Amino acid sequence: QDPMDFEWSYWIEWGRERILWLLAGHLLVSQVSRLLVEKYKPWCLMVYGMAACWLLLGIKGFAVILLHATISFAVAQFQLSLLTWLCTLILLSTLRIPAVEEAKRKWYDTENEYYLLLFTVSVRCLFCTSFSLEYCWHGPAQKSSRSFLWMLAYVFYYPTFHNGPLVNFDEFSKQMRRQEAFNLKTNLSILIMGTIRIFFWWCLAELMIHLMYIHALYSSASPLEAASYWALGGLALAQVLFFYVKYLVLYGVPALLLQMDGLKPPALPCCVSLMYSFTKMWR
Repeated sequence: QDPMDFEWSYWIEWGRERILWLLAGHLLVSQVSRLLVEKYKPWCLMVYGMAACWLLLGIKGFAVILLHATISFAVAQFQLSLLTWLCTLILLSTLRIPAVEEAKRKWYDTENEYYLLLFTVSVRCLFCTSFSLEYCWHGPAQKSSRSFLWMLAYVFYYPTFHNGPLVNFDEFSKQMRRQEAFNLKTNLSILIMGTIRIFFWWCLAELMIHLMYIHALYSSASPLEAASYWALGGLALAQVLFFYVKYLVLYGVPALLLQMDGLKPPALPCCVSLMYSFTKMWR
C-alpha cells in the first residue's frame, strides 16, 4: 500500500475507529425523529451532534467550537459583512499561534486527535461565516429564523462536522424546516443504492492506493527525473483522478446522510477528465 496520501489514510483510519459509528448513530436518531417527532428533528440532531463532538474531541474541544460559534454570533449582531470576515480570519489565525497550539496538543494523547480538532474547527469556521453572513444580509423580520439556537443546529450538524462539504445556512434551514411524510421504502432504497455506490468508489480508491503508488513516486526525485514527459503527464493525471475518487468517498458519505435527513446535498465533484479549468474543482 502507498502510505503517502496523508488525507486518505487519516480519514479512513478515523472512519474505521469512530466516525462511521457516530454517523450510523446520527442516521438512527434522524430516522426515528423523522418518524416520531418531525417538528423537533433539528433539535434532536443538534443534541446528537453536540454529544458526538464531546465524545470525540472532549469537553475542551467542544468548548472551543462553542466559543467560536458564540463569538461569530455576537459579531454578526453588528450586521457588517466586513466585520464578519475579519472575525473569521482572526479566529482562524488563533489556530497558528504557537502557545495556543502547544496548549491544545496537551489536551490529547496523540497527534491525530489534535489534528482532528484542528480540521474540525477550521471547517466549523466556514459554517459560522455562512450563518453570520446570512444574518447580516437579511432584515429584522427574518431574525427569528436565524437565532443562536438555529446557529448551533447548523454548526453541530454531524454529517458535515469534520470535513464538510459546506452547506449554506439559508439552504440548510429552509430544508430542515420543511416537513415531509416519512417513507421507509424510499429511504431504504436511497440508503442501499448510495451505500453500493460509495463502496464501489472506496474499492476503486483502495486499488489505486495499492497498485499505482502515485504519491510515493512524487515523494522521490530520482524516478521523476528519469521519467519521460509522457510518463510525468500520466502521473499528474493519475494524481488528480485519485483526488477526484477520494472526494467521491469523503463527500459521498455525508451527502448520503443529507439525503436520508430529507436535505438536498451539494453536488459531488465533477470528473477531472472532463474539465479544462480547476476553478470548479476547488469550489
